[in-house]
Amino acid sequence: MQIPLMAIASALVIHILWGGNPVAVKLGLVAFPPLWSAFIRFAIGVLCIAAWAYINKIRIWPARREWPGLFTVALLFTVQISMMNLGINLTSGASAAVMTATFPLFAGLFAHFMIVGDRLTPGKVAGLLTAFLGVGVVLTGGEILQEFSSADIGDLIILASTVLLGARMVWTARLVSNIEPTRLVFWMMLLSLGVFAAGAAVWEEIAWEEAGWVPISALAYQGVVIAGLGFMVNTRLMKRYSPSVMISFRFISPLSGVLLSALLLDDPLTWDLAAGTTLVGVGLIVLARRARVRPQG
Repeated sequence: MQIPLMAIASALVIHILWGGNPVAVKLGLVAFPPLWSAFIRFAIGVLCIAAWAYINKIRIWPARREWPGLFTVALLFTVQISMMNLGINLTSGASAAVMTATFPLFAGLFAHFMIVGDRLTPGKVAGLLTAFLGVGVVLTGGEILQEFSSADIGDLIILASTVLLGARMVWTARLVSNIEPTRLVFWMMLLSLGVFAAGAAVWEEIAWEEAGWVPISALAYQGVVIAGLGFMVNTRLMKRYSPSVMISFRFISPLSGVLLSALLLDDPLTWDLAAGTTLVGVGLIVLARRARVRPQG
């Protein structure tokens, strides 16, 4: 089965926009710390998805059998997003863009054990190793680390978050075969809001004096474009195709993120960042050549 042109265009646009997400998070963190940022972002996302469900007459309330899967994916989601925002707060936007773009590597590993027919092949393994080498270059700056800086710790936190993201994407791919995608994404976000709000109220304080149009626009981008549109389109594509198909386009995200970081955050384009981005991109392209479409049934 060939991938339809509309699906290709949708995945391409979404992954370009997704590359800008770490940049938007970084801009928003100037005024809104990690947990507040997550709460506001996904509160906006929940409203967008609720509106989509209402317009398309999609039932939101889950069946009793769906609750265990929804609670599990919401737990993964809450921990993963908290770690991602914390890590981005400690490192550069460009480095965060490269690190977060590597989730298909971990999704590929998890899919090998969790998705029937989505097995690792020698070609996929070669792609994984190439991309992991790129991650290593970004983490170390091309040198053996003598000591950890806050940026290095931030990169490691993002890497851990990305491992969880890979697991969540594969778990989501399994759930959408039995749960309507809009309902799944809605409850995944809604169930996380209480945790984000409670943690933010206890540990964080919004810097209202810094809350200008830039951080507010960055939060709106995260909520409407990424948490709303991005999550919906990505989840619907996963319902139709194998999780590996997303890898066909994910190599665009680190390139987009690095360029946007240089443009909007004045992050330097160093040789190790360029080399790491290239290796990650090449690894994902190799994986993409092995991607297969999931037949409908």
